[in-house]
Amino acid sequence: GLVLGIYSNEKDESATQFTSGADAFDRLVSGKLRELLSLSGPPLKKGKTRMFHGLHQDFPSVVVVGLGKKNAGINDQENWNEGKENIRAAVAVGCRQIQDLEIPYIEVDPCGDAQAAAEGAVLGLHEYNELKQKKKPVVTPQLHGSAESEAWQKGVTYAEGQNLARYLMEAPANYITPIKFAEYIEQKLRSFSNVKVHIRPESWIATQEMGAFLSVAKGSAEPPIFLEIHYLGGANTNDSPLVFVGKGVTFDSGGISLKPSSGMDAMRADMGGAATVCSAIVTAAALKLPLNIIGLAPLCENMPSGKANKPGDVVKAKNGKTIQVDNTDAEGRLLLADALCYAHNFNARAIVNAATLTGAMDVALGSAATGVFTNSSWLWTHLYEASIVTGDRVWRMPLFEHYTKQVTDCPLADLSNIGKYSRAGGACTAAAFLKEFVTASHWAHLDIAGVMSNKDEVPYLRKGMAGRPTRTLVEFAARLSQDSHN
Repeated sequence: GLVLGIYSNEKDESATQFTSGADAFDRLVSGKLRELLSLSGPPLKKGKTRMFHGLHQDFPSVVVVGLGKKNAGINDQENWNEGKENIRAAVAVGCRQIQDLEIPYIEVDPCGDAQAAAEGAVLGLHEYNELKQKKKPVVTPQLHGSAESEAWQKGVTYAEGQNLARYLMEAPANYITPIKFAEYIEQKLRSFSNVKVHIRPESWIATQEMGAFLSVAKGSAEPPIFLEIHYLGGANTNDSPLVFVGKGVTFDSGGISLKPSSGMDAMRADMGGAATVCSAIVTAAALKLPLNIIGLAPLCENMPSGKANKPGDVVKAKNGKTIQVDNTDAEGRLLLADALCYAHNFNARAIVNAATLTGAMDVALGSAATGVFTNSSWLWTHLYEASIVTGDRVWRMPLFEHYTKQVTDCPLADLSNIGKYSRAGGACTAAAFLKEFVTASHWAHLDIAGVMSNKDEVPYLRKGMAGRPTRTLVEFAARLSQDSHN
């Protein structure tokens, strides 16, 4: 199969403008493609497709996809590069149409941006069907032509990184337990000589005095794991690393503050923070990014057993602060509190944590963007600029003292794990809670609860767990590595 792009002409609706790849193919078939397009109906709108058969012996099926305006660039209103997003969406639709015909190979027109085209193809074809007997045929997208092979390969690597996060998040919680999560990531990193993986057991967690993390883990029969990854890509292994921290609750029942049963199965993806940051490091290693990255993922389940945290219990975090657990379903912040304390051991250039932390984040932004709470405008600018390129957007949220007061005004302990006005500003009070465990001057908390899954909002992702914002984290790390080079 072959996927080719065409632009819509802003001035003359009836005139279609081919990409250079489509133009070359049209010449190869003596102008038949242009002819068939004009006979087959009105001009192709953005994201729409037409399929033709029998045009060329090498390509029994050709799908032409509408890319929208040719010079669509950065849209300031939308905070993304519209041209790149149009390519991702159009290529994904075209590839799926060819997949439906059970054709094993697809050549994809780079459409003027081979990286975006590769991302659209690889993300668009991904589907979790590991556990089904009847599987969709595997389709391998390849670059049509040889002009932009390096950019194409980079796009494939970025997309495979996000697909790794999607795989981990989608898999059932009995398949991805804390230890299996850690072993799966270790296996993915085995081939890199500059990566060390430490799978820390419960005894190590106890010696680190991570009382908040352990208080959540003790409710489950699955033992907790603290996963620590060191990627040493920098010219000097002693250079200050970027530290990624990810919430790794492999299943979240809510604990004693039990969640409603409807939709609880989606809580197999409550380790989305760990999945995205670990996948970003796997991708950074594959891209050989020239910087040092440390990944930290506290992994456990949140279950309602006889040993579980009870509402009103007080636990002690690694930095000595005491926490009143007023809601056992606000457990992610307890894991992160200890992991963030530990992150300060590494003289980090920046600490970035990601977590499916609050339903309130989903209420605030839905699936349009990841909410970012940060004490550093430098860090915010880098994350924001990365997200414009990837189309996987971020939006800055407030870290006001106003919210801190709502978690520090606590009857029994230094902090409560929920804001005293319960639902008001829930994502903001959660961020304020985390800030109590951070002394680093460049820290960002990414609340990814709203972008955890996809229904149909991102056209190049199928329905299911989204693996967002893995590509933004990778692009951010890539920009940071260029910074340190200059």
